[in-house]
Amino acid sequence: MVMTARKFSLGLLAVLFVTAGANHFLNADVYMRIMPPSFPMPSTLVAVSGFFEILGGVGLLVTRLRRPAGWGLIALLIAVFPANIHMALNTSQYPDIPASLIYARLPMQFALIAWVAYASDLRRPTPATSHHEDETALADADVTVRSEKE
Repeated sequence: MVMTARKFSLGLLAVLFVTAGANHFLNADVYMRIMPPSFPMPSTLVAVSGFFEILGGVGLLVTRLRRPAGWGLIALLIAVFPANIHMALNTSQYPDIPASLIYARLPMQFALIAWVAYASDLRRPTPATSHHEDETALADADVTVRSEKE
């Protein structure tokens, strides 16, 4: 079996998300510190985001769940982006993390979104949205109608 870049990415992303998700439970205090103060129920949000990271990471490895998992992980990455913004606006609250790393997280989040989209093959149209398949079905129907008339 040949290891393609997409398959390698799926495996690496699965490990990344499952590990990060588990870390939300093992070291919840780390995630609580970066939560914007305006967010309600921070401990619940940390647990929920960790749960969905694990779920999404595992979902990437299951072929029929890969695309929904990809969409879910992208939604999660967007949902947690305010924490990255909060950190960037308040670097002095995180003296143990270099400000350059905090700022780098902002564009890295978009790169991670693109990587998830690539690995989970979200650019490929689904049968319900594929115009090519619709055209093929119409052409087949047209051939059937013509054959019946002849």
